[in-house]
Amino acid sequence: MCTNGVNTGQLEMMIDQIDDYIKLERRHAHDLGHLASDAGFTTVGEKLHNVMHLLDEVRATLDEAKEAMEDDAEDAAGFTVQLV
Repeated sequence: MCTNGVNTGQLEMMIDQIDDYIKLERRHAHDLGHLASDAGFTTVGEKLHNVMHLLDEVRATLDEAKEAMEDDAEDAAGFTVQLV
């Protein structure tokens, strides 16, 4: 569906793609954090776990963006364009 020239289905799919990428990077940060901690690099492990939590926040914000997109699309649905 297009709303004001924006294909909302594609927009949602692209947000999902970003989320998938962030999910993968979160897993890498998690695994590396444990690897570093287990090898005695305590500070590095803590920093990588902090990265993991920040990526969790990014994913939550992406979810909020998808919800906002649905609300914005409903609000913009009354907009019409006429070809002159």
